Amino acid sequence: MEIILKEDVIGLGYKNDIVNVKSGYGRNYLIPTGKGVIASESAKKVLAENLRQQAVKLAKIKADAQAVADKLANVALTITAKVSNNGTIYGSVNAAMIADELAKLGFEIDRKLITIKDVKSVGEHNAVVRLHKEVAVNIPVTVVEEGVPAEAPAAEEEVAAPVAEAVAPVAEEETPAAE
Repeated sequence: MEIILKEDVIGLGYKNDIVNVKSGYGRNYLIPTGKGVIASESAKKVLAENLRQQAVKLAKIKADAQAVADKLANVALTITAKVSNNGTIYGSVNAAMIADELAKLGFEIDRKLITIKDVKSVGEHNAVVRLHKEVAVNIPVTVVEEGVPAEAPAAEEEVAAPVAEAVAPVAEEETPAAE
């Protein structure tokens, strides 16, 4: 059965797409909830005319989505989670947690637009944010253990090096004066 979608349906298609679905899914869910209509010849003609008239608006929506994607391209998230003794995390990192972290950075992204496989271990993972049907961005997500600073050893080395340099010139200045 061919259906014209009236709104985005996750896992099926985007608004104004013509999709093939099983008859029961179309008649019992998509059509009664207003998410789709039967794709008759007249409905297809109306859709084509509407798309022609909305081409400029759709181009602006895509450009806005691309602008957000360009800003998100440089974002890398670090999420802390409680970890068991064997290295697996309690629960999992999901799309809602990633949406919350993005909100803290100033990006209001709906969690339904974020796709990530079940993250149940510490390490590097990848999340995909679909902002438009033609615009998607990959966001690297690092899951770290709660209570363990992620970059503590590097920070200690940087702090120790300037202290050693500051102490060394003082010691050299005092040595010639003692002779």
